[in-house]
Amino acid sequence: MTADGAASNPQAVRPEPVPLVNIANILTVSRLALVPVFLVALFWDGGHDDLWRWIATGVFAVASITDRIDGDLARRRGLVTDFGKIADPIADKALTGAALIGLSVLGDLGWWVTWVIIGRELAITLLRFWVIRHGVIAASYGGKIKTLLQALAIGLYLMPLGAWADLPRWVLMGAAVLVTVGTGLDYVVRAVRLRAAGRTKAGA
Repeated sequence: MTADGAASNPQAVRPEPVPLVNIANILTVSRLALVPVFLVALFWDGGHDDLWRWIATGVFAVASITDRIDGDLARRRGLVTDFGKIADPIADKALTGAALIGLSVLGDLGWWVTWVIIGRELAITLLRFWVIRHGVIAASYGGKIKTLLQALAIGLYLMPLGAWADLPRWVLMGAAVLVTVGTGLDYVVRAVRLRAAGRTKAGA
């Protein structure tokens, strides 16, 4: 078909709308739904029953895996929706935040770790709104490493492995905190540069 033919028939080139109810969004919503299930399992019987801690670990693992799967499916199958763009990070932060706060409430994880990680996520969310009219900052490789380290560290804290696991827990969580802070600072620098570049273009 010629360019003139395409112009005269816009329906021929208009992409099909992505359905709101698709497998990627279903996985995202499922992850959100698993958050209260995870909390019930974590706090059941005082929060330190071995069986229920294993159940909580399993629920957390399943939910964490869906975080990777839904994004890959959305991109690979062209299922990216505005709902998914908003719901996916909310589900991710809800799961991580619930696990960190739950572990701190039970006395298994220092509150300072929880506040550093949650504070970073809240700050980055505010930064996104600050620069949104100037552009979107793409997720970095460091951000993916941060997410993986956090999930692994939280999983290790959830598992009832006994005192011998204290050192591996601290090492892994320490690495997660360092990468969390480092990627947060990198995001701040990129956000400031993006906003400055946007102002320069506007004034040109």
